[in-house]
Amino acid sequence: QVQLVESGGGLVQAGGSLRLSCAASGRTFSTYAMGWFRQAPGKEREFVGAITANFGSTYYRDSVKGRFTISRDNAKNTVSLQMNSLKPEDTAVYYCAAGRTRTIFQLPTTPGEYDYWGQGTQVTVSS
Repeated sequence: QVQLVESGGGLVQAGGSLRLSCAASGRTFSTYAMGWFRQAPGKEREFVGAITANFGSTYYRDSVKGRFTISRDNAKNTVSLQMNSLKPEDTAVYYCAAGRTRTIFQLPTTPGEYDYWGQGTQVTVSS
């Protein structure tokens, strides 16, 4: 069982930055791929980015590439999402998720591939 708690959301002007953090419980954090998703009102939950279990490879949706960076600290059981050059279209509730993959090299990109979810944190970008 893994419990995830996000923090760091808030209101920021376009062009600004926010850093989201996700704290995980459990002693097996390093065996999970970690992902970030977001959901805007009236829209489906969408993949933002993910990081592999051990080696830290990352993958992002095209619209955030070059602006968002995911990192993890397996010693502290945390994963972060650094968001720069924020745009109004980035406004959403952001969720972190943990997924047990068959290999430590996999990067899950769909919600169904993740086993545990945080409660979400609101990010609002004003124009």
